Amino acid sequence: MPAQILASGRFLKLVKEGNWEYAERVRASGVIAIVPLTISGEVVLIEQFRPPVQCRVIEIPAGLAGDIEGAELETLETAARRELDEETGFGNGRWKLLGAGPSSAGLTNEVITFFAAEDVEPVSDGGGDGHEEIAVHRVPLTNLRAWLNEKAAGGLMVDPKIYSGLAMLGRVF
Repeated sequence: MPAQILASGRFLKLVKEGNWEYAERVRASGVIAIVPLTISGEVVLIEQFRPPVQCRVIEIPAGLAGDIEGAELETLETAARRELDEETGFGNGRWKLLGAGPSSAGLTNEVITFFAAEDVEPVSDGGGDGHEEIAVHRVPLTNLRAWLNEKAAGGLMVDPKIYSGLAMLGRVF
């Protein structure tokens, strides 16, 4: 049975295929996530309000590739570099591909590609692209677990991609 589009919006569409209903991205060629580390051993994290969970969330920088008009064919690494600068104001450093996998295989066909960005340094203001209100945090890797626990105890959510990305990088904290 061919897939049936149940609903379509500006950024997502809902698809039914057999007994499955799932979401697909519209106008994006990929999803990227970055594990940024400074030369002094800090991980650079972001905090922003996320309407689907009605809460501020601590996350690693992430975003879409190919979603900007005129740059639909940008590579995943180009998108990762752009998103890191846009969201955090950090850049340069040593980059490497860590791996890729589904974000929620029962909900979406979305695959997240993880990159490491080591020895990053401030290059711009960061904070998002105008409609985003992003707070940037530099947290020593040695204190990360306690810091995240403190934020969660204070009512924020912690995105598990932080742990996944650091594990893919081989960093234990």
